[in-house]
Amino acid sequence: MTNEQCTDMMGGMMGNMMNGMMGGMMGPMMLGMVLFWTLVIVVLVLLVRQLWGRRPGSTSSAITILQERFARGEMDREEYQQRLSTLQARSASDGAAPLG
Repeated sequence: MTNEQCTDMMGGMMGNMMNGMMGGMMGPMMLGMVLFWTLVIVVLVLLVRQLWGRRPGSTSSAITILQERFARGEMDREEYQQRLSTLQARSASDGAAPLG
């Protein structure tokens, strides 16, 4: 057997063996990588939303803000009552439960 024939024979066997093994493994490996990176991205998004989604005082309603401003003395009783009645009228016209 010549050197060229030996190389052709070995290259042919190795090529077929590698194509068979890699061809059968590429699909599951690619799927696994896609699932892995999808999971990583989802976890990061949830973490970011958890950390930056909650800010102290961000859930304050308009009534709460109004009460705080009145308590700090930024408005007098008359202005407070006027604004409070306006907010309550708006919530009633929207069909929401009364605020306060």
